[in-house]
Amino acid sequence: MAGESEDIWLDEEESEGGPVKPFLEHLEDLRWTLIKVFASLAVGMLVCLVAGNHLVSFLVYPLKVASRFHTPAPSSVLTVEWGTNVLARVDRSLAQRWLGGLATNVQALQVVPEQVEGRWVLALKPEERPQAPEPDTFVLLKNYSPISAFMVAIKLALYGGLVLALPFMLYFIGDFVLPALKVHEKRFVLRALAIGGVLFLLGMAFCYFVMLEVALSATVQFSAWLGFRADEWRAEDYVTFVSLFMLVMGVSFELPIVLLALVKVGLLDYEKLKNFRSYWVVVELVLCAFLTPSGDPFTMLLMAFPVHLLYEVSTFIAWLWWRKERRLEAAGEK
Repeated sequence: MAGESEDIWLDEEESEGGPVKPFLEHLEDLRWTLIKVFASLAVGMLVCLVAGNHLVSFLVYPLKVASRFHTPAPSSVLTVEWGTNVLARVDRSLAQRWLGGLATNVQALQVVPEQVEGRWVLALKPEERPQAPEPDTFVLLKNYSPISAFMVAIKLALYGGLVLALPFMLYFIGDFVLPALKVHEKRFVLRALAIGGVLFLLGMAFCYFVMLEVALSATVQFSAWLGFRADEWRAEDYVTFVSLFMLVMGVSFELPIVLLALVKVGLLDYEKLKNFRSYWVVVELVLCAFLTPSGDPFTMLLMAFPVHLLYEVSTFIAWLWWRKERRLEAAGEK
């Protein structure tokens, strides 16, 4: 009886999940699956297009956080004015040597007539002006063409709609594919999709709250080191940079799913993952150098650290599976 119940359980594990259909019916199911996938993507893009201003605020937030730790350099140039006319611009340090000291809120030198020992001469008088309020970000985002705003809106709709519609797209694709799988295969795929979705969100959250602040600050500092000013960026380039960076980090966090799936199908095992560790360090650094949008070494290392940690977690899980198989083999021999 025990053997028969075990055989029945194995048959259920190897049985397929859905009825057998003719080829034309499969084509019809595929057509409706594609329609649902593209319809969900269109709805997601429409929602993101309507909420475009809120998405812009969401993407600009890391730049505002990075601005809190950026101290703007005071202006080193003073204007020499006669009334409302600007006559010249001089260096602040040179003006301080002439006049003996200037307050920080002095932004102009007015040419005024003064009477000295009975004669009228032209003198420079410091003019104190209230400083302009600092912007929310240390880099201003601007559109430089009439269609830039539309291009920003389209990219927001595309990237945001893809992320928003991804769970529904995976559901529709799974509803088409899963009936053809065996019960144990279906269980593994559903588990992988659930864990993969969580890892994807964790990757995007890590990029949004940690990496973007470092990457944006490092980009500005690197530009200053090269001798360029980085106080204005194209809004379209910024949206593309932030969106792709978050998507790349979300995809890179799917590494355990890929490695453990290869372990399950027998292409990899614990020994291969352990022996490949030193080579993987080089591979991940090269990949992060290409995938990091900013290209600076600090951001590359910050991206490589969680990727390598995920590789070690995958190796540990593969070791647990390997030890479980050894115990089952030892118990079978006894």
